[in-house]
Amino acid sequence: MADKLNRVAVLAGDGIGPEVMGATMQVAKEVEKRHGLAVDWKEGLVGGAAIDAKGKALPEETVELCRSAKAILFGSVGGPKWETLPPNEQPERAALLPLRKIFGLYANLRPAVLYPELVNCSPLRSDRVAGGFDVLVVRELTGGLYFGQPKETTKTAKGERAVDTMVYETHEIERVTEVAFRAAAFRKKRVTLADKANVLETSLLWRKVVKQVAAQHPKITLDFMYADNAAMQLVRDPGRFDVLLCENLFGDMLSDEAAAVVGSLGMLPSASLGEGSFGLYEPAGGSAPDIAGKGVANPIAQILSLALLFEMSLGQPEAAQTIRHAVAGAVREGWRTADLAAPGEKKAGTLEMAKEIARRVALGAGKS
Repeated sequence: MADKLNRVAVLAGDGIGPEVMGATMQVAKEVEKRHGLAVDWKEGLVGGAAIDAKGKALPEETVELCRSAKAILFGSVGGPKWETLPPNEQPERAALLPLRKIFGLYANLRPAVLYPELVNCSPLRSDRVAGGFDVLVVRELTGGLYFGQPKETTKTAKGERAVDTMVYETHEIERVTEVAFRAAAFRKKRVTLADKANVLETSLLWRKVVKQVAAQHPKITLDFMYADNAAMQLVRDPGRFDVLLCENLFGDMLSDEAAAVVGSLGMLPSASLGEGSFGLYEPAGGSAPDIAGKGVANPIAQILSLALLFEMSLGQPEAAQTIRHAVAGAVREGWRTADLAAPGEKKAGTLEMAKEIARRVALGAGKS
């Protein structure tokens, strides 16, 4: 039995979540065998499945499971069945946001990687993405416009007045900036801050604090770009970016744009991190109820989220690389799920793709 320190809470959720998670566990078991690891994978209810069984999207027993774990491997939540509930009780808002708050997850890392073999999947012109690209968006998760107070709508003589408040403090900026610079140290050693320092006081503070943090990382190149220009450059020349650092609102938008440039949400993992090694790992896409149960969903985003978990929370970078090389090898050899396949290409199902990746893990990274 694995040590409690190697426990991972597995929260499959709704829609395609259970089938994609099940496929991913096949890869996880092969990784354990290959690297001599013992991970205690413990399943818990979350989202609509938890509402149906327990009456709420995030039951206390699920929270306690997560507290006992080293990390959370999260699937997806939500679907039409629960859309009639009050907004604060719906799976998306009542499960994921509380988990971020409970565990102090303030930094979201979303790698957007376009493999050279998949340039046809990108909506961009082939000359703009030739050779593929690898961008990491680092987004601050717990501050800014989404959480600042006051946040209210009031009556006026002429109708209504709505107020949202963007607030940031030095320590909130420092900690997520450290995450970005530490990530850049293992990449191309370049950080770009996307802001609106020409109009926002918060962006001026961001620039000041980021410069101070950058001084402690002399091997990392820092540059600044207005967020609207960053949005344009992501579609003109995504390869120019290495690590793209953003406050919450800009990061929300730019990470989704980076995903669109890759061409399929089914390829995009993410990690939400706090202090220490605890993290929540999930695919960037949603529960996709329209294809749930059909066995056609792309499991790669969930599998690459597993790689991030092995690397960042379990301290097993070699295991993470084994997974990434196995995914790249499968893609290189022409394995495609429906979201990736060109007209006339053979399409692999969810389990087929996962089994192929697991096979490559067992053989050795990337081998056919």
